[in-house]
Amino acid sequence: MKDNKLVYFVEKERENSKIKDYLKQVHGFSTRLIRGAAFSERLFVNGKVVRLSYRVAAGDKIEIDVNKAESQNVDPEKMDLNIVYEDSDVIVLNKPANMIVHPTKNYQHGTLSNGLLYYFREKGENCIVRLVNRLDMDTSGLVLVAKNQFSHMALARDMKLDSFKKEYIAIVSGNLSDTKGTINKPIYKEETEPIRRVIDERGLESITHFEVLERYKNADKVKLILETGRTHQIRVHLSSIGNSIIGDSLYGEESHLIKRQALHAFKLQFPHPRDGRIVNIEVELPEDIRELIDAVKGE
Repeated sequence: MKDNKLVYFVEKERENSKIKDYLKQVHGFSTRLIRGAAFSERLFVNGKVVRLSYRVAAGDKIEIDVNKAESQNVDPEKMDLNIVYEDSDVIVLNKPANMIVHPTKNYQHGTLSNGLLYYFREKGENCIVRLVNRLDMDTSGLVLVAKNQFSHMALARDMKLDSFKKEYIAIVSGNLSDTKGTINKPIYKEETEPIRRVIDERGLESITHFEVLERYKNADKVKLILETGRTHQIRVHLSSIGNSIIGDSLYGEESHLIKRQALHAFKLQFPHPRDGRIVNIEVELPEDIRELIDAVKGE
């Protein structure tokens, strides 16, 4: 695997700081990442391996090799992946419906992670799958994956920033009472049914912004932006206002028009972990949701 190094030059005002303090305070590195890099001799100053006790001097060139030997308890499987963006730090995929993102007790094979691990191995990249966001099995759309420990750390930190946005399209039953607004209701894990989530004051704060894009006779096409990221958040929130997603058998009812919930993560915006530039990615609606729209338009 080719070199993949982060490079920093020490500012004069930071002279004589311990290198671990410099990396934590100036560049936001976690203690775990710094220690791991030092322990495996992937931390360099002016081309030489250094220890955590090293004190930096003005103009020092610090390099951290983010590549490291890693393994994961996931079986690589060859599969067709819809990759919409990739560089040395991140990869973004357009996940189809009826696919789980990561193996579980009941689903060990056929997941997005199985296919992605195979893809990494075929490219000669010693990456593991570090999911930054997840989608339900029957929700389609964009999934962001970090390719190294550094990018995962940075993206996890930046998910709370306004520059990190996840946008969805849903086709819902009935017409929303407002064309634009916010649903702010706490979501709690159902005690009797572990899969379900419910609106309950004991739950975590959950905020979803919505905007009706198109109105039909018995349905709406709605854009949704998550401010928080709870399990099933959009599905629970829409159901709570009487407009469940068409095809959502868990929080609404099954539909003869589509075989899964009509929910698609169509847009993703995030600050790139290496240089902070804003990355914008957008994909089209999948065929089954386009066909659903045609069907509800004709009702």
